[in-house]
Amino acid sequence: MTVHFIGAGPGAADLLTVRAVALLRAAPVCLYAGTYLDPEVLGHCAPGAELIDTQHLDLDRIIAHCVRAHGEGKDVVRLCSGDPSLYSALTEQARRLDGHGIPWDVTPGVPAYAAAAAVLGAELTVPEVTQSVVLTRTRVRSTVMPESEALVNFARTRATLALHLAITRARTLAAELAREYGPDCPAVVVYRASQPEQRVLRGTLSDIADRVEAAGLRQAAVILVGRALAPALDCAPSHLYDPARERHSSPG
Repeated sequence: MTVHFIGAGPGAADLLTVRAVALLRAAPVCLYAGTYLDPEVLGHCAPGAELIDTQHLDLDRIIAHCVRAHGEGKDVVRLCSGDPSLYSALTEQARRLDGHGIPWDVTPGVPAYAAAAAVLGAELTVPEVTQSVVLTRTRVRSTVMPESEALVNFARTRATLALHLAITRARTLAAELAREYGPDCPAVVVYRASQPEQRVLRGTLSDIADRVEAAGLRQAAVILVGRALAPALDCAPSHLYDPARERHSSPG
């Protein structure tokens, strides 16, 4: 029997992969992060499946459910918000499952930053504006950030920033980032991207914190910062599609 870590995407029931839906339909046990998921996601589960909300469980209790289900000969789906490669505690859970001799695998999902960009209709890497995206977070009630990953170090690159788990520090972060990006740099907050409660706050580093506080947002939001987010952005043409670029025909 196997524990399947599945990226549930940004929470919308129709943004799971075909593989994820197939695994959900087959698994008799589903552990899910209820804080971030639209309840409709669980509609993909098999009738009669055991559904366990993990938002109030510590890691020991989550793994205990996996061990118990494995002993009963049942596959388990472990739904992670976004994609398991980001902030999912995959490493910790997999290590413990290995210790119990329980097989596991991973099915990727739509990451929150990508869902937020889709809502905006934005490309985060625009020719001659920025060609890099930094995915990071800040420390509030979470593990310590490595010293080398201080936000100011990333800000110096002027890359597009996707800040997770940072909405409660919007004012402090905006002031810090404005020193490198400038106070007029576009900043956008997307709350619960793709879900019915979705909200989009557009502004700059000079006023985005005011908008966040006025909206009362406290969780489940991604902050995007960078010049690539400017409305009606006039950018250089991409070399890939430049008509002057030499192209070689495939042998017929």
